[in-house]
Amino acid sequence: MRIYNTLTKKVEDFIPHEKNKVTMYTCGPTVYYYAHIGNLRTYISEDILEKGLKYIGYDVKRCMNITDVGHLAGDSDTGEDKMAAAAQKEKKSVLDIAKFYTDAFFEDMEKLNIKKPEIISPATQNIPKYIEMIEKLLEKGYAYIAGGNVYFDTSKFPDYYKLSGRNKDELLEAVRQDVEVDNNKKNPFDFGLWFTNSKFNNQELKWESPWGVGYPGWHIECSAIALTNLGEYLDIHCGGVDNTFPHHTNEIAQSESYLGHKWCSYWIHMEFLNDKSGKMSKSKGTSKDLRSLISKGYDPIVYRFFCLQSHYRKTLVYSLEGLDTATNAYNKLKRKIKEIKNNKEGEIDNTKVKEYQEKFKNAFENDMNTSTMLTTLYDVIKDDINNNTKLYLIEDFDSVLSLDLLKEPQINAKLKKHIEEKIEERNKAKQNKDYETADKIRDELLKENIIIKDTKEGTTFELIK
Repeated sequence: MRIYNTLTKKVEDFIPHEKNKVTMYTCGPTVYYYAHIGNLRTYISEDILEKGLKYIGYDVKRCMNITDVGHLAGDSDTGEDKMAAAAQKEKKSVLDIAKFYTDAFFEDMEKLNIKKPEIISPATQNIPKYIEMIEKLLEKGYAYIAGGNVYFDTSKFPDYYKLSGRNKDELLEAVRQDVEVDNNKKNPFDFGLWFTNSKFNNQELKWESPWGVGYPGWHIECSAIALTNLGEYLDIHCGGVDNTFPHHTNEIAQSESYLGHKWCSYWIHMEFLNDKSGKMSKSKGTSKDLRSLISKGYDPIVYRFFCLQSHYRKTLVYSLEGLDTATNAYNKLKRKIKEIKNNKEGEIDNTKVKEYQEKFKNAFENDMNTSTMLTTLYDVIKDDINNNTKLYLIEDFDSVLSLDLLKEPQINAKLKKHIEEKIEERNKAKQNKDYETADKIRDELLKENIIIKDTKEGTTFELIK
C-alpha cells in the first residue's frame, strides 16, 4: 500500500505501527445541521479506505468523534458557537439539536453505504480525559492560564508548522482571517484548551474543572478521543483538507506535547467538492445536503458512484449535469450486471479471479485510485469469461465499492401504482398512434431504472436496481 501523507508531502509506503493492524481516526461531524454533500464525499473516501485496507488483509480499528459541544464557526477560538446558534434558531436545547442531527448523519451514512466506525464517541462523553490532558500540558509547561481560560502555547512546540507546510508569516495571515482577537493569548497561534471566561456566557453545556466551570476547546476533543480509544500510536488520521490548519495542526501539537513522542504517522486529507462558483459552504449558503439530491430524484448510491469516479485528492466539481451523467452510467452498469445474473453459467475460473483481484488490489494500493478500481470492474464485465466468474468478482469488488451492484430492487405500492399509470398512459398513446409520446414515456421510465416490455399478454415491467 502506498498513500499520500500530508505530513511528508509525498506518496509513501504504508507501514503500520503494529504489523497487519491499523488504527484509524476520522474527524466526525459537528451536529448542528445536516452534513452537506462535500462533507459526505470525505466520509465516502474514508469508507473506501477502511474497507480497502480490510480487503488487502489488514485488521482495522476505526474511531470517529461526534462534535456536540465547543466547535466555533471560525474553527479557532473566535466566531459563533455553531451548536448554540442552532439551538437558539430552532428553539431547542443543544443536546436535542445534537441528537437530531446525529441521527440524521447516520441516516445519510446508511443511504450512502458508509459503514459505521467501530467506535463512535460524542465529545460530551469525554470531559475527564480533556481535563487530565490539560492538567498534564500545564504541568509540562506547554499550556498557560490567562483571563480565566487555559491556552496551548504554540511557541513551545517547534514543529508546529510541519503538517501545513506553511511558514509563520503564511499562518499569521490565516489567523488574521478571524476578525476578533483574543487578547488573552501570548501568541496569535495559541489555541484554547478550556474556557471558563469567554464571550459565550450563555453556553448551555458546562462542566466543573480545576479552572472553574466551563467547557473544552474544539481541538482537544479529537486528541483525547483518539488517545482513549486507539492508544498512543495512531496509524492514520483522516479528514477534509480544510482541517489541515488549524485543527489537525493543533491536534499534533497538543498530542505530541502530552505524549512526549510522535503520535500519528499518516495524515490523509480529502479534497473539496466544489460547484461552478467555488467551494461549497454552509455559511455562504451554497452547500447542499443529501436530502436535496433525493428530492430531485437522485439515488444516494449514484452520488457515491459519482464521487468514486474521481481521485480523493482531486477537487471534484458538482453539478446536476454531472449527476445525470453518473446516473446514466450507473444504470447502464446495473443493466449489464442484471443480464449477467439472468444468464448464470460456467465454473468459477480461479485463475481469472486471482488475476483480477490482484488488479483491483493494485488500484487501491496505488494511493486509493478509485477510478482505476471502477475500470477493473468494467474490464471484468467486458472480458470473455463465464458469467459465474464475473458475478463472483463483482460481489468481491463491491465489498469495497459498496455500490449495491448485485442488490435486487424493492417495489412498494406507491411505485407500482406510478408505473402502472405510466404504462396505461403509454398504451393510450400507442392506440392513438402517438408513438413519439409512447417512446418518451418508455425513456422516462428507463431513467427511473424501470424497463418495460411489450408481450402478447400485455406490457410488463422490471426494476433494474
